Amino acid sequence: MRLDKFLSNRTPYSRSEVKALLRQGVVQVDGITIQDASRNIDPEKQVITCQGKTIHGGTFVYYLVNKPLGYICATEDRTHKIVINLIPAECRVKGLFPAGRLDSDSTGLVLLTDDGALAHKILSPKSHIPKYYLIRLARPFQADYIKQCVEGITLSDGTECLPAEIQLISGKYVLVCLHEGKYHEVRRMFAALGNHVEFLHRVAMGGVILPPTLSTGDYLEVFNKDVENLLKPLQFQEVCEQIVTDFSSYLINVSP
Repeated sequence: MRLDKFLSNRTPYSRSEVKALLRQGVVQVDGITIQDASRNIDPEKQVITCQGKTIHGGTFVYYLVNKPLGYICATEDRTHKIVINLIPAECRVKGLFPAGRLDSDSTGLVLLTDDGALAHKILSPKSHIPKYYLIRLARPFQADYIKQCVEGITLSDGTECLPAEIQLISGKYVLVCLHEGKYHEVRRMFAALGNHVEFLHRVAMGGVILPPTLSTGDYLEVFNKDVENLLKPLQFQEVCEQIVTDFSSYLINVSP
């Protein structure tokens, strides 16, 4: 692949901007400064840096973001803050978008990628990728919530939810696992049970668990072998045990 084409694909820069950077001598291939835009490279085998930053040579990029309150899962918006802007401009690639939605009043795990095929698998109802939410209730947890969620809750407007798994973690903190993505589903489920969700933090999708030490607003780049775990869901009890183990760390890194 031509060097200028690779850099244009994997950075926010246009081909003309890439050529200007090459002329400035800020691009290296295997430690050697290259100014020839037409130089052929192998991104899978060679190390390419631009302005001191290594440019990922894989086919796609994947970022796990710990979304703060007030951000929306969109690539552009005139009135709201968007998750894309949590990634530094120099790390954004063309076509980067959030694979899935997390409401502005919720926090936690969002996957940003330019891999459309993977996003389709995650979002497809046929995949039933489980999504896990750590929530805090306004009122005490009731033991019969578990049975009602397993049987499938009917919302106030008559909408029927698929069976969900829930587990009390500590006090009023509860782990919820959904296999679908209806609008504000977790909040509406507990409203139907006569309770109120004070905050909601997504901690896992499929087999990928949000690192408990990843601070609100921070991101982590992951690679293909890790992203494949999205399609290899863990057992609900495995996720429960992990959340219990890291519970104090999660509380530090969630918005109140």
